[in-house]
Amino acid sequence: MFSFPIPITTEPSIGRLAMRLSGFVRARLWLQVLFAMAAGVATGVAIGPTGGWLSYATAQVVSNWLAMPGYLFLAMVQMIVIPLVVASIILGMTSSRDMQQLRSMGLRTGLFFLFTTVVAAVIGLVIALAVQPGSYLQGAELPTATATAAQATSVPPSLSTLPSQIVRIVPTNPLQASVEQNMLQVVVFAIFVGVALVTMDSRLAKPLVDLLGAVQEVSMVVVRWAMYLVPAAVFGLMTQLTARMGLDALLGMGVYVLTVLGALLLAFGFLMVLYAVGRRRSPLAFLRGSRDVLLLAFSTSSSAAVMPLTIRTAEESLGVQQGVARFVIPLGTTINMAGTALYQVIATLFLAQVYQVDVGLSGLLLVVVLAVGASIGSPGTPGIGIVILAMMLGTVGIPAEGIALIIGVDRILDMSRTTLNVAGDLVAASVIDQHTARAEPAPPAPEGN
Repeated sequence: MFSFPIPITTEPSIGRLAMRLSGFVRARLWLQVLFAMAAGVATGVAIGPTGGWLSYATAQVVSNWLAMPGYLFLAMVQMIVIPLVVASIILGMTSSRDMQQLRSMGLRTGLFFLFTTVVAAVIGLVIALAVQPGSYLQGAELPTATATAAQATSVPPSLSTLPSQIVRIVPTNPLQASVEQNMLQVVVFAIFVGVALVTMDSRLAKPLVDLLGAVQEVSMVVVRWAMYLVPAAVFGLMTQLTARMGLDALLGMGVYVLTVLGALLLAFGFLMVLYAVGRRRSPLAFLRGSRDVLLLAFSTSSSAAVMPLTIRTAEESLGVQQGVARFVIPLGTTINMAGTALYQVIATLFLAQVYQVDVGLSGLLLVVVLAVGASIGSPGTPGIGIVILAMMLGTVGIPAEGIALIIGVDRILDMSRTTLNVAGDLVAASVIDQHTARAEPAPPAPEGN
């Protein structure tokens, strides 16, 4: 009874932004990225310890300069992810019909993402225990240098501390939450603002909605600029990593890479089953409709960067209602990190096997809980998985220095798990849209005042 429809003025904006991102797909950005990866590995082998064309010191200088576009791309995406996510979530909420729909849709969305993230983490746990990828590197020379910056530990919640941790989800200072990139607090703030706008008089809410539309447009212009750097970024980062580690070290990680990719493939198959059951459509239709955005997600390693194209794909190719797509997908870009949780579980157990750390049953359960909890609310930007992993290792007694073993192959895994995250956003929007259409028919015409 307190809801007022708010006209959204950003529909042409979303369309324009998605069309611009589609241009990168038509230009075969994903193919450019694959070529850039191969060229980067070849260049790194040539100038690094394997090829020996340059001295070690010279190779590091050259690779650092070549990697500069990569770090610039990461910085640009991280710079703009907060305003993009905040604007998209609020605009998605204000496009909803009423508070009852918003409340029920939000609950279903949160439960769906929690369920798929837990399942993905369990898949990673089972595959890592079955394959034992770390056993193939036991006896190898392991990193021993102290990496104090990466040894931040996460204290598991207890019954006495749980209330205060729940309260801390609500940001006392939204600006500080943005500076620290505490995405869960940022999302909570955006939800509060979105609910307030829905319950306000539309005349008072419209100026802020229009402003957020402009913020979304500006954010995506910056993202589009960053996208032009992607091939050079991938080439430079792969050159730098190969020059530092050498080809032999990268090849020695092959079992670990195949383990993660196989687990991600199984998780993707699980999503296709959910789509077939929840949406009652063929997974092949989903693959045909979402091919472009999945390829772009693979190319950029950023679910936030491709979000406008993900929304348009859901609306036009998969038939999701606008109100559902523009609420579920921006929210999923922030809290749906199933691929990241799966990766963290396998990486943690891999390093435990390499260092021969007995995690135990309680440790395995703690790894799953921490992976799910830490991934929810993490920024949808490239490389965030390594940052979260560094916070997890100390909790289960694994040397954080082991990150040096896996960071060299993280690029291809980052691209793959981002693809799974974006696919999860699209599946969630499709399934929730199906349920919303069934459970919530159009509301009756409002009575006169």
